[in-house]
Amino acid sequence: MTISFYVSGEPKAQPRPRAFARKMGDKFVARVYDAGTAENWKTTIADAARKAKLDRFTGAVALDMHFNFKRPKSHFTAKGLLKESAPQFHEQRPDWDNLGKAVADALTILEAWADDAQIVDVRLTKNWSWGHLPGGCHITIASFDGI
Repeated sequence: MTISFYVSGEPKAQPRPRAFARKMGDKFVARVYDAGTAENWKTTIADAARKAKLDRFTGAVALDMHFNFKRPKSHFTAKGLLKESAPQFHEQRPDWDNLGKAVADALTILEAWADDAQIVDVRLTKNWSWGHLPGGCHITIASFDGI
C-alpha cells in the first residue's frame, strides 16, 4: 500500500521541550516547557492526509518527505529573476530531523500506524521552491517490503 500527498504551507520543525529549574521556597522544582510552535503545521499535515484518504499501515513503513521552502525576496533581482548568488540548497534551519519529527508526530496522531517505530526507511530532502512558488512538503508513505 502506498499513499502520497502534498501539504502546502511553510514547513515548521517540531520544537524540543525545554527543561528548567525554578526555586520555590528553599527547594528547586523542575519544570518542562513545550513551545508548540509547530501545531498549525501539524494540523495542516493532518488535513492534507485526511483529504488523501490516509489508511492505517501495518508492518514496516517507508516515509519520504520532500520539503520546499519559499525563497526570500533577497534571492531575486529587482526584475524578479533568481540571482546567480542565490543558494542552490536549503542549508539552514529548520533542521532536517525536527522537520521529520513534526510530520511523523502528526501522522502518528492520525493513526497512520500503531507506532512510529514502524518507520524503518526514511528519505528527507530540503529544497528551495522554484521561483516564487510557496513552500510545502510532498509526503509518501509506503509499506516497506525490504530491498
